[in-house]
Formats: sequence, structure tokens, C-alpha cells
Amino acid sequence: MKCLILAAGYATRLYPLTKDFPKPLLKIHDKTILDWLIDDIETSGKVDKYIVISNHRFADHFREWAKTRAENIYILDDGTTSNENRLGAVRDIQYAIDSLYLDDDLLVIAGDNLLDFSLKGFIDYALEKKASCTMRYFEKNVTKLRSSGVLTIDKNDKILKMIEKPETPASRWCSPAFYFIKRLDVPHVKNAIMDGCNVDAPGSFISWLSQKEDVYAYEMPGKRYDIGTLASYKKVQEEYKGVCL
Repeated sequence: MKCLILAAGYATRLYPLTKDFPKPLLKIHDKTILDWLIDDIETSGKVDKYIVISNHRFADHFREWAKTRAENIYILDDGTTSNENRLGAVRDIQYAIDSLYLDDDLLVIAGDNLLDFSLKGFIDYALEKKASCTMRYFEKNVTKLRSSGVLTIDKNDKILKMIEKPETPASRWCSPAFYFIKRLDVPHVKNAIMDGCNVDAPGSFISWLSQKEDVYAYEMPGKRYDIGTLASYKKVQEEYKGVCL
């Protein structure tokens, strides 16, 4: 299994902190966000290569960070230089598939989120389902639902429908940017792009795929910390205690 880490964004809402530095390498206590994520994923024993997809401006920062890790980590520069000419998350996934000839199960994660639970449970769940999967959590706040991917699922966790940023949410189930794409579904990324999938939101691919193949939603057993603003970064630094295994 390969792990694709989406890290090509420019984090403009965190300026000036991220004007010349990538958000995934910000420190939470004594570790970067990426270190927290990879240290946890390594406990699964299922990933044999990590691919960090960066923009051109920040690629050297990631290369220097990768030297501090013992794992098989590849830094992929998508060539973009600004928020205006970014490829978008779905095109970045396809760029990695094409550039590295990927033909394997893919764990795709946002490089700027933290979890207080282990991703091992999600990986085991996806392998047991033998299907592409996303995660889900219950969101009470309707305003937040309107800016998220909202899922409708059946009693077996199968996604019946997923809508990005719905004006009228059909449920309270939100999908964060943590996905498992099974090997046989990897070619569908290109198909989704050709079919007009919204390339900026990675959940748009899962939404598209769920109408073509069986896709399941794993209920998160803990909390996700989304670091999007200076205030949220400060809050995470104060509250985050690490992963509960």
C-alpha cells in the first residue's frame, strides 16, 4: 500500500506563518504534523512508501524534512507556484499516479489534519471491506456541514450519496480528507476528472466514485483537528495530546 499525503496547498489563511513555509511541517509540541501522522500510520505495518505531494515553492522544505525520517518517503513536486495556478487535490492525486506509475492500494490523507485516534482501524476496516472507503464523523453544526462533504449511508456503511458543500445537508455525517482507494479503483481518478469532477475538493472524487462502485464510510472513533487558521493552530497546540492507540 502507498500513502499519498496531500501537501500542495498554500494555506493562505495562516499567513504570515505559512507564507514561506508549508503548513504540514508546522510543529505541534515537539513534532511536525506530518511526523504525528506518519508515526501513527507506521504502526499499521501496511504502508511501504509515503509520497508527499508538494508545490514547487515548498518542495525543498519537505525534502529537508524527509532526511530526518527513516521511512521510504518520496517528495513529489507538482510544479505549481501559487494558489492561483494550483492543480487541485484530485489532479495532484492523478499527477502522482501518472508520475510514479502507481498500481497499488492508496491511502490518501490531508497533510494538515491531526487525529487523536489511530488510522490503523481505518486501514483494517478498508482491507476487510475490500472496497474504497472514506471516514465519517457526526457534525451538529449546520454551518460546518454546508462547507463539507456530507454523506448519506445505509445500515452497512455503504455510501448512497455524497454532496460537497450542500445548501441543505441530507444528514449530519461529514467526510474529512482521509481516503482508501483500492487498487482496482485507482484508474477511476482519471475518469472522474474527465467527467468534470471538482478537482479542488478531494471528496469530489469519492462522491463521483460512490455512484459507480461500492464505497464505504468508517465512523471515526475520535476527534479530528483541522488546522486552518492562526486561532485553530493555537488551539491545537494547547489541546492536542497525541494518538490514543
